Amino acid sequence: MIRILSLLLLCVFAAACSPGGDKPKEEASAQASGSYERGPNNGRLLRDGDFALEVTIYETNVPPHYRLYAYRDGKPVAPADVVATIKLSRLDGEVNQFTFTPEGNYLVGSGEVIEPHSFDVAVSAEHAGKKSTWSYQSYEGRVSIPAGIAKDAGIKTESAGPAVIRDVVRLMGTVVLDADRHAAVGARFPGIVRSVNVQQGERVRRGQTLAVVEGNDSMRTYPITAPFDGVVLARNTNVGDVAEAGALFELADPSNVWIDLRAIGTDAEALKPGQPVRIRSATGKTEASGKIQRLLPVAGSGQSVIARVSIPNLEGRWRPGMTVAAEVTVGTRNVPLAVKESGLQRFRDFTVVFTQVGETYEVRMLELGDRDGEYVEVTGGLKPGTNYVAEQSFLIRQDIEKSGASHDH
Repeated sequence: MIRILSLLLLCVFAAACSPGGDKPKEEASAQASGSYERGPNNGRLLRDGDFALEVTIYETNVPPHYRLYAYRDGKPVAPADVVATIKLSRLDGEVNQFTFTPEGNYLVGSGEVIEPHSFDVAVSAEHAGKKSTWSYQSYEGRVSIPAGIAKDAGIKTESAGPAVIRDVVRLMGTVVLDADRHAAVGARFPGIVRSVNVQQGERVRRGQTLAVVEGNDSMRTYPITAPFDGVVLARNTNVGDVAEAGALFELADPSNVWIDLRAIGTDAEALKPGQPVRIRSATGKTEASGKIQRLLPVAGSGQSVIARVSIPNLEGRWRPGMTVAAEVTVGTRNVPLAVKESGLQRFRDFTVVFTQVGETYEVRMLELGDRDGEYVEVTGGLKPGTNYVAEQSFLIRQDIEKSGASHDH
């Protein structure tokens, strides 16, 4: 319900939240769709009297870079006769400057135009002693969302920084009873069962009377009591039975259970007692943490082991026989920059996060390293200390896609 409400809120305020929200609708629409005059090379055509400059970003099989084409009275101008510069001002305050040199029939920029291609652009060109300047906005993957709406939608940000990346082994396992808290309770002396006071499945307390037996020799009655708090798993007697050797009751204390994880091959070789383990139920709704207590060989298999983990079960959520998934941390590595995996989204052909500056959110294309299911190492595309959306990032992506803030030059 919260997610549906969040989407509705974002839709209601879509116009106010889109880039340049205080502009006329026609201007915002034109900007989003790339509706501007284009030149012969499909670039943005900038005019100043009879002089025109076509701005393109060329990225076919090469790193993205600027190419400029100059015209006078609609005819090409020799690139060597034009002096041009471009200044890009990005959302986070970074400024990129480009100078240009002649190459073929165009001017080529002095460096790569780093993703995202989202910035305020200032262009300067001089030809035949006359200087022309232009400025325009070229945004992609950018959207503005009022703080109140973002909060109601559950959008949360964190600061990108150092993290510990775990080297994990993922295993499947089963919940089993703790054998140290399991007992077969019988009569101390042979006799006749005179009363049975509990039923199968009943919870009992330590010292509670389970049954009363009349001894054959003494003809006196004595109680059979519970050795600990627990649950009656089995009741194997009735009034009038002869109590001899064998268990009359089977008791277990389910407040603590074992998780038996099966590992084989290289996974088994990486396991050691004491390694931390994260455990999840098959539905993913129940989680617990523990450590490997011991490694047990599997009969008939020299490559398999059982890794046994003991976890508390006071609320009874872990039932014997349940199948579980587990992550065993077999090593760790400190990385200088990481983000939470929950913040990652797909945008065009990139894996991205969305950064936050005030009420504006913008895409960042990432280069990634190791990951452990919680954090992922960032090797490029993001500055340390950047605020990024760690939760509900899909709402930002949906709003950007809806607003049409696309990749266009």
